[in-house]
Amino acid sequence: MRIEHDVKLDFKDVLIRPKRSTLNSRSEVDLEREYTFKYGLARYRGIPIVASNMDHTGTFAMAKALAKRQLMTALDKFLGQETWRAQEQEMTGAAGACFVSAGIGQEELERMATILTFAKTEYICLDVANGYTQRFVDVVKKTRAMFPGKVIMAGNVVTSEMTEELILAGADIVKVGIGPGSVCTTREKTGVGYPQLSAIIECADAAHGLGGHLCADGGCTSSGDVAKAFAAGADFVMIGGMFAGHDECSGELISKGDKHFKRFYGMSSNEAMQLHFGGLNNYRAAEGKSVDVPYRGPVDNTINDMLGGLRSACTYVGAQKLKELSKRTTFVQVSQQLNEVFQAFETDYD
Repeated sequence: MRIEHDVKLDFKDVLIRPKRSTLNSRSEVDLEREYTFKYGLARYRGIPIVASNMDHTGTFAMAKALAKRQLMTALDKFLGQETWRAQEQEMTGAAGACFVSAGIGQEELERMATILTFAKTEYICLDVANGYTQRFVDVVKKTRAMFPGKVIMAGNVVTSEMTEELILAGADIVKVGIGPGSVCTTREKTGVGYPQLSAIIECADAAHGLGGHLCADGGCTSSGDVAKAFAAGADFVMIGGMFAGHDECSGELISKGDKHFKRFYGMSSNEAMQLHFGGLNNYRAAEGKSVDVPYRGPVDNTINDMLGGLRSACTYVGAQKLKELSKRTTFVQVSQQLNEVFQAFETDYD
């Protein structure tokens, strides 16, 4: 046992220090990025924000809405090939902005392989809660051998050495985050995790040193957090909770008096385990929770707010392009970042 004494930071622990800027308007900021990858042959161009491959947010409806705004979607890994075939015909090109997702189970990998025989996408997402197992590394290697030209995103991890191992195993993008998600209880149940901002900084350095990319997965609760993730070195930012509760999400509206909600649950929750595996195995604990998220209407409204905040962050440091944000960022450590005196009285006028 040993203790690391240097402080690790989360989004709430820092603010971005403003710098002199020559920009006259937020409208001058270019949020598009263009990437080539270490292994995959696709050339990416768009706004590198990705809807999470959770049941609730990784839907075809979400993919259609986000693709119109040049954002991506990691589709739910439990979507079958029949659903893919039926929905892809209606995607009108949006399929190219989607990741086909899978875990490490043989059935999931076979489903992914079948979908990739006809799906018009170059992107794969290999997604597990614990990316530190040798079995996961072997799956990344096997997937790279099977699909040498595809772009593979793999995770989740939070340390530089495992970021490097996954890239060397064949991952183009490493997904970073253990425990920061809004419906994740891994840190509570296991005591395992890593503050997300420090994880991004450390893993981005490792990934970029090997010619790889990084996707920050989890922990963003506001557009300011999304800005901090990019400022810390993330190439992509994956969003779950901020995209929850919209028309494009799965699930029916739940009415409680005059208020409406949608169900949102972690993919390691009891609810997810019951739905996909018939229950929770007796050797493990649930590491996710279920919540009723207030209904928020079309996701386009949230996208506008998110991208508006991101553009504004860029103007505060003089970054005319999103790719300049990390180069122009200085984080300041804070004890408090928000004045919450009127938080209980806040009214939504949208």
